[in-house]
Amino acid sequence: MSLVLFRIDERLLHGQVIVGWGMRLRLDHYVVVDDPLAGSEWERDIYASGLPAGVGAEFLAVGDAIERFAELDARPGRGCLLTRDVTAMRRLAEAGCLEGRRVNLGGLHAGPGRTRVLPYVHVTEEDVRGLHAIEAAGARVSARDLPSSREVPLKELSRAAD
Repeated sequence: MSLVLFRIDERLLHGQVIVGWGMRLRLDHYVVVDDPLAGSEWERDIYASGLPAGVGAEFLAVGDAIERFAELDARPGRGCLLTRDVTAMRRLAEAGCLEGRRVNLGGLHAGPGRTRVLPYVHVTEEDVRGLHAIEAAGARVSARDLPSSREVPLKELSRAAD
């Protein structure tokens, strides 16, 4: 299994993911699943510019990631799959890509209609439904900003969102 981290984080590739998670998990590559970003070469270049030497990134639309999931997961080395939002990760889960996997909820920030459930996680009612759908599709969802932080299970997040 090549993909060892599945993370929902609005910031996608940034220091916390690259240094905090990437160094701890010894990641070799990132698969960023985001429809708008997949179509923007200059934005992809900006995101990839922060990666350490020898670490690669591929940017895919959700449909392409679903279609190529087996290939992406069979690559040599250790990888991370990132989505900007719950909806994209839910689509992967409902396509059968995440069964038996763990999905890490990272930075979802404050905004209209969002409830703070952790300092780094603010969710809408739709996000909560989506996270439950991811679990219903066979993945385990929890929040953790860094590997050394306490893992907060979805059940606890859901109570905080009520």
